[in-house]
Amino acid sequence: MTSPTVGPVATGPTTPDAAGRMHAVVARLAAGDFQGRRVGTPGGKGAAAWLVSHLESLGAQAFTDSFPVRNAVKELSAIPVLRWTTASGKQNLVHRQDFAEHLASAYTPGLVTGPIAAPDGAVAGAWVLEPSYNAARAAELADVGAAGIVLPRGTDDAGLMPKMIAGPAACPLPVLSVRTDLFEAMTATVHSGQPSEIEGSVPLRTVDVEGGNVHGIFRTPIEGSLSVLLTAHFDGVGDDPGGVRFPAACDNASGVAVVVETAQRLHGLLPAEVGLAVALLDAEEAGAHGSAHHATYLAAGTLVINMDGAAQLHQAAAVEASGPAHSLLAALDQAGRETGVALRGQAMPSDNRRYAAAGFAAVGIGMGMPGYQTPAETPNRVEAATLLAAADLITATVLHLSRTA
Repeated sequence: MTSPTVGPVATGPTTPDAAGRMHAVVARLAAGDFQGRRVGTPGGKGAAAWLVSHLESLGAQAFTDSFPVRNAVKELSAIPVLRWTTASGKQNLVHRQDFAEHLASAYTPGLVTGPIAAPDGAVAGAWVLEPSYNAARAAELADVGAAGIVLPRGTDDAGLMPKMIAGPAACPLPVLSVRTDLFEAMTATVHSGQPSEIEGSVPLRTVDVEGGNVHGIFRTPIEGSLSVLLTAHFDGVGDDPGGVRFPAACDNASGVAVVVETAQRLHGLLPAEVGLAVALLDAEEAGAHGSAHHATYLAAGTLVINMDGAAQLHQAAAVEASGPAHSLLAALDQAGRETGVALRGQAMPSDNRRYAAAGFAAVGIGMGMPGYQTPAETPNRVEAATLLAAADLITATVLHLSRTA
């Protein structure tokens, strides 16, 4: 990236106190009483209420804005079950380590039992091993009386399957994903002619919920002046039934902490005429509904900077710019040079895209999400140095914009 050269800007002090403040926000949002902050849950609403109070304590005018999320959120009413029986005995497979629900599954709360079959085998009454999901194939298998579908799925470096809550429409059959090596073992068992059987349940249903964005206005722009919106989604995928926690510290409590800290810092540094607000967005994990809703009434000409993940910066921050974002990208590039944060162009499929699609200049920034959407995504995975680097980068970017607007 290149930009016109302008003089360096003073971004304010970077102190251990700033890192401590940001880490405190991460820890609070990741706490158990917020239950993983899934949209439409008591935990998600509790997190929103806490964020309003926190923004007010920093001097912002804060409020929530509700919106419907329809036919989008996949919810488990209980933990799925998968038992695999062979001549050697029965294995009770472990949810999110050995297997997980597939988001296209039919709601199947009771156990469905059947032999395992190859795709070209006797599929009536059987759990069919399929190499990938295809809706037309699922309908075909349902028509001939298959019991269910089993698909292969990889894991992350820690051997976990990240949780998702948004996906395709439900098909007529229960669908489960199993770890790739187990899928291969099941396939080998079928090909050897040995009898094997699956008992499985997939209590996954689609629910309608209400989301709620949290807004904080730090300063209103004078007409015709620069107006900047800092955004980050605060929602997570939510805890599993039975108490398995998904703290969502990296994705995206870390981004929320950076946005709030940066806004507080900029409030004391920007010229009086510049507008500054934050939007802490709900339902990003369900398809970025919060930003889509907000973009319908955001003031024209607002520049949007979205932070999604600020937990573990490696060689460079990921950046995606969209819409009429030349000046925004130029300021970000200059800020990266001054703060020592390397930038690389990379897809950032987050809320920034919803604003860009509505015609706003928007940039998405990401600095890592270790433990992404698993129980391992805990506050101790969020690095203080990354939080500080993200806050410095965004602060410098906005100050450059204020000088060149």
